Amino acid sequence: MEKRAFFFQGDALLLPVDFPDSGIDSGLPFELSNEFDKTDIFEIPLLDNLSPGYNPVMCGISIPLQTVLPNNWKSIPVRQILAMFSAGTAGQNPAEIIRACHIAQWRQDSRFCGTCGAENGDVPKQAQRRCPACGRTEFPRICPAIIVIITDANNRILLAHNKRFRSKVYSHISGFNEAGETLEETVVREIREEINIEVKNVIYIKSQPWPFPNSLMLGFKAEYLSGTIQPDGDEIEDARWFTSDDLPELPGEGSLSRLLINNWLNGTL
Repeated sequence: MEKRAFFFQGDALLLPVDFPDSGIDSGLPFELSNEFDKTDIFEIPLLDNLSPGYNPVMCGISIPLQTVLPNNWKSIPVRQILAMFSAGTAGQNPAEIIRACHIAQWRQDSRFCGTCGAENGDVPKQAQRRCPACGRTEFPRICPAIIVIITDANNRILLAHNKRFRSKVYSHISGFNEAGETLEETVVREIREEINIEVKNVIYIKSQPWPFPNSLMLGFKAEYLSGTIQPDGDEIEDARWFTSDDLPELPGEGSLSRLLINNWLNGTL
């Protein structure tokens, strides 16, 4: 059976310089791993909904961050690759790349048992590790986080500039789900904490795996209820209402945040 591989260095995909973008989702010949001295090689168990009818042995290969790439290789951030898929220039489906990237980064963080500190062992044909000393089992960590598009009665959306964003980029309010909290409660709390307003009619829209490094983004829509916008000054530097003909610089295509905005613009949200 054919053996293919995705090569990663952190959250960037590695490719030969002359490799066509249209074939990114098919992986590379496994034999190319011979071009690197130090690697973490692992099999990626395919999910039933991925690549129907085409089931090569798919592997992930992590290259240490300090490794200098050969001259005939290039590095592309996976975030950029998602935008390429959205534009139709990088194959058909980014799902396997996202899954492989998530597992590759999890493996770097799970080399040792979190209970006793012994070196973890792999469980064959599973995205799973087991400690040979105490038996603790570990799976890839998935952290649920909400992202919410807020609208008002004047058909505007509220967008905010987070300190972590590039200059001038505005996006939605987002945040991680806390222990003992429903996702709807997370939406209300994050909005209240970050911009000091209240919302109503919280509705789930869509989700997206987001392996930077281990999130599952859950998209919601909410309607403005009351309050005056007041950025918290900690994460959010600025927040304001925007109309469809006066939008700021937006997140890149391929992200759930941009999808929510695009759907609002075309009237499907």
